[in-house]
Amino acid sequence: MAAHESDVCSHVRVVVRVRPPNEKEKVANFTNVVQVVDKHMLVFDPKVEEVNFFHGRSATNRDMTKRKNKDLKFVFDCVFDENSTQQEIFEQTTRAVIDGVLNGYNCTVLAYGATGAGKTHTMLGSPGQPGVMYLTMMDLYNRIESMKEEKVCNVAVSYLEVYNEQIRDLLANSSPLAVREDAQKGVVVQGLTLHQPKSAENILQILDYGNKNRTQHPTDMNATSSRSHAVFQIYLRQQDKSASINQNVRVAKMTLIDLAGSERASATNAKGERLREGTNINRSLLALGNVINALADPKTKKQHIPYRNSKLTRLLKDSLGGNCHTIMIAAVSPSSLSYDDTYNTLKYANRAKDIKSAVKSNVVSLDSHISQYAKICEQQKKEIAMLKEKLKTYEEQRIPEQSKQNHGSTTNQQQAETKRCQELLQYIFTNREEIRTEFCNLEMRLKQTELKAIYQRQYHEQIQMMCSHEQTIKATLKRDHRLEALTAKQAIIQKRKQEELKRFEENTNWLHRLENEMKLLGPDKQIPVELSKDLQFCHLKLEVKDLKAQIGHMNLLLSLQEREYRYSEKLLNAFLPAFRRQYEMLQQAGLANAVIESDFQELKHLVQREKAVVWADQTIVEEPNKADVPDITSILSFPHLAYTQTTPCRKICSASQFHMIIKMKLHL
Repeated sequence: MAAHESDVCSHVRVVVRVRPPNEKEKVANFTNVVQVVDKHMLVFDPKVEEVNFFHGRSATNRDMTKRKNKDLKFVFDCVFDENSTQQEIFEQTTRAVIDGVLNGYNCTVLAYGATGAGKTHTMLGSPGQPGVMYLTMMDLYNRIESMKEEKVCNVAVSYLEVYNEQIRDLLANSSPLAVREDAQKGVVVQGLTLHQPKSAENILQILDYGNKNRTQHPTDMNATSSRSHAVFQIYLRQQDKSASINQNVRVAKMTLIDLAGSERASATNAKGERLREGTNINRSLLALGNVINALADPKTKKQHIPYRNSKLTRLLKDSLGGNCHTIMIAAVSPSSLSYDDTYNTLKYANRAKDIKSAVKSNVVSLDSHISQYAKICEQQKKEIAMLKEKLKTYEEQRIPEQSKQNHGSTTNQQQAETKRCQELLQYIFTNREEIRTEFCNLEMRLKQTELKAIYQRQYHEQIQMMCSHEQTIKATLKRDHRLEALTAKQAIIQKRKQEELKRFEENTNWLHRLENEMKLLGPDKQIPVELSKDLQFCHLKLEVKDLKAQIGHMNLLLSLQEREYRYSEKLLNAFLPAFRRQYEMLQQAGLANAVIESDFQELKHLVQREKAVVWADQTIVEEPNKADVPDITSILSFPHLAYTQTTPCRKICSASQFHMIIKMKLHL
């Protein structure tokens, strides 16, 4: 059961990176249309003297000298000029949120911009200039290494691409994958493979392998244009190494996305397959722009957000406006050649600043695995011995029977079907064993919590009788806190029991289907002898395993009750002589009245266990208050655990104390 910390309102953090002019732009002497003012502000299409922007080139083709400069000022969380380094980009983007990931918060970093604007270089980089993805992995593993003494950390990664509105696993050969939404996990890609790297170097190898499988084709704007959206996800699970009963596990997801570049067909001269790719890229980016506009507009945010208009926006549903810290890296070209693309990128980036997310820390309450108790230990030992004999007899008879059947007239097809059924039977019963073991564990834990709740109430009754008012108040607060924790744990266990029951029902349905298939292989629609023996063997093996587990679990409960018995015996051994001394002192002082004498004689009679004459309509022991003392037999039925008095009769305590202790012990 997931337990979230309080919501934290978070804006999408937007940074802009202006790449240096490329060789083509330098040769053609295109004009810069982006001016970086400082670390937070840039000006698009600033006012300049009227000079010819394109120097002989008619790009789609407006005369820039005949229109008024836009001179638009944009303010972002951070702006990087042409001289910025990969390390600087990393420091201001993912490094700032790695602490959040380690604290259980989801995080997404996505690169957005036109084709050729430098997105892939920013995210992936090169061997000499590693990008955000590489630097993030190295830093994350360094953090994990530094806290390995306190926490157990598990890392898993996945890598996919969205190409022509189809999702493909970059780390495995697979058919197009489907996207669905899960109430607990959010957006899920069915069939996507997860890989567990052993080191930072291993994870970089996985990233390199996926990048080689990514779809890339040259265009007029970019010789190595990425024709797909690449989504790299890191799943981090942390658990404290402390040995406390209730441990918290933090689970977080970091998503690093390199979007395909928006483009104009006239600028890239795309034809055929490249034109189709560009159309799909633009369609998905248009859907992304519509989502950004809808999320940024307070009037429409509470209404419909068009996430389902493309596969890309469905994948980004958690990242934009969901439970996630989000950073957008907008990559732009400074050249007038990309005037419209740069302007559109800056508009969308500026719009994304207004998107708000309610992020939560993903903390899972982890309970120990638990097992079911057995009612009678001796009976189970006998049953195990009997089942072992049956298994031994069966195994001795199985070999000659198999040899006889091999000499029969069974066809090759029937043999293949029989083998297939045997494999399925083994698989189903392996799964069945896991489910039954888990369910038994949950049952056992439930009984332990119920016993602990009873003991907590009994401890508190003793404190009320012996301690001061102030100490009783403190003890009451402590008792209520522990009982509340036990109640919460019982609710979790009950829910998990229901889940295991559903799994068991599904397994049973599969077993019935397989039995029906096996009947078709035998004469008169009966299961063949060989498969029938296998089925019986699986059932017997499972029953033996169950009984062995029950004995082990029963011993755990026995140790818990034995500990309480020793404590109660110690308490009696202290109380009885103290009361005896008090009684003798009162008697010597002449203060022992008839009531005290009667109480003493009654307790003495109980300690000596002398039989009394009781009329038929009388009861010997008063019925306990069931509201105060739950029926212990509903929790644990062990007849041999009935309380046996071993305390010497000469040790006597007060009547009220003795009644309470005897009452407690009788119900144990």
